[in-house]
Amino acid sequence: MPGAEKRTVGERGQVTLPKEFREEFGLHGGDEVTIRKESGQIVIEKPVSREDLAEGYRRRAEQHQALADEMADVSQEANDTLGDVPEW
Repeated sequence: MPGAEKRTVGERGQVTLPKEFREEFGLHGGDEVTIRKESGQIVIEKPVSREDLAEGYRRRAEQHQALADEMADVSQEANDTLGDVPEW
């Protein structure tokens, strides 16, 4: 598997995450992670922070607003070019 590294599970069930992974995902000592089973595999995830979630919602809202603005412009352009369209 690309990006996979073998690690040994210690006597107490502990595994050290590779430094490369910790740096890439911004994990530091004391950070919490979520561990779950999925399709016969163990998945370790960095929980989404409230700030990251809020930023995602802000970006999505900006995308929706940009699309709404574009559609309004296209609609206005169509009205200007074709004139009023009859109500059917």
